[in-house]
Amino acid sequence: MKYENAFTIRFIQTTMKSTEAHCALRLLLSILLTLGGIAMTAQVQTAESHSEDQGLTGHFLYVATPGIRDYLGYGGHGLVVFDIDNNHQFVKRIPTKGYHPDGRPANVKGVAVSQPLNSIYISTLYSLQRIDLETEKLLWEVPYAGGCDRMSISPDGKTMYLPSLEKDFWNVVECETGEVIAKIKVHARAHNTIYGSSGQWAYMADIASPFLHVADTNTHAIDRKIGPFSAGIRPFTIDSSETRVFVTVNELLGFEVGDLKSGEKLASIQVQGWDKGPVTRPGNPSHGIGLTPDEKEIWVCDGHNMRMHIFSAQPPYQQQTTIPLSDMPGWVTFSMDGQYAYPSSGEVIHARRREVLYLLKDEYHNTVSSEKMVEIFKKEGKAIANGDQFGVGRLH
Repeated sequence: MKYENAFTIRFIQTTMKSTEAHCALRLLLSILLTLGGIAMTAQVQTAESHSEDQGLTGHFLYVATPGIRDYLGYGGHGLVVFDIDNNHQFVKRIPTKGYHPDGRPANVKGVAVSQPLNSIYISTLYSLQRIDLETEKLLWEVPYAGGCDRMSISPDGKTMYLPSLEKDFWNVVECETGEVIAKIKVHARAHNTIYGSSGQWAYMADIASPFLHVADTNTHAIDRKIGPFSAGIRPFTIDSSETRVFVTVNELLGFEVGDLKSGEKLASIQVQGWDKGPVTRPGNPSHGIGLTPDEKEIWVCDGHNMRMHIFSAQPPYQQQTTIPLSDMPGWVTFSMDGQYAYPSSGEVIHARRREVLYLLKDEYHNTVSSEKMVEIFKKEGKAIANGDQFGVGRLH
């Protein structure tokens, strides 16, 4: 562009009388300066937009994919961000790592946030990734012997309990560096983990054990066991006072209840009016359970019937209603205020009205389905509050 401007000026100077050329030149320079100012303003605005884009402010749902096995047809590969306050519209896709040895994207096993470190963590079959929430850059990816499953982070954001991939141990990991600081042997098939709201206890579910194992987070040693329940424990949830646990177990369409203080099993509740039937994934009739933040309801997944069954969270745990879904649910969590329920089948449900509002859609208008998602409030790129991948109680 600058060469064209110079040629134009020289042309005016050589083809017109000096006075006329001088006036014309002044007019042309004025026009060029105006255009240059507009272009510069546009460049500044573009830079500011990019800066604002990197420093997101708002209320978002971060969904890690592939979050149903390693099936790319449920949302592709990456961290897909949705604007909760704008009808859960697609915002962006953040690139992630996590691959099989042959280069295919590996199944995401868990997602969690450290607010003090402003980082989101994604576990896959083989490794753990730490991504900065402001720059959206990968800070590190660490592979772990024995693989990784669904982790949980301490309330202070410093420590992670990271289960191996269905081996007999959990790693205790420093969130800043990914360094293993302790190893806890449990039983045989480490799986799901919840760090209690007090920060004093970590709850560990081993698929092969009918007991929920509880670790003292000061010593990183097993303190007690809850149960036995009727079979190996699958997804589970706890209340905010850490007095009750609600577990799904192998072969049961329903859930069981345990006392986290006494260690006793209190109840076994079966879904009424629906056949258990075969489930192709995740291979369990009820794989997925959530406690609403106000701790009034239990939501239980039903893979065979593609439904979400809702119960009272207080004895006698009355069955209230059921919500049909578009696919087999294998997980459910909630927004922190309890307004929205997020089953892994991709629906956004208004929890109080029992109404399906939307399907999560990516940039290609495909439904995004995942068992690994977390809510984050951000201000200028910084996390100021976050939910949990588990639907846990928040009453206290």
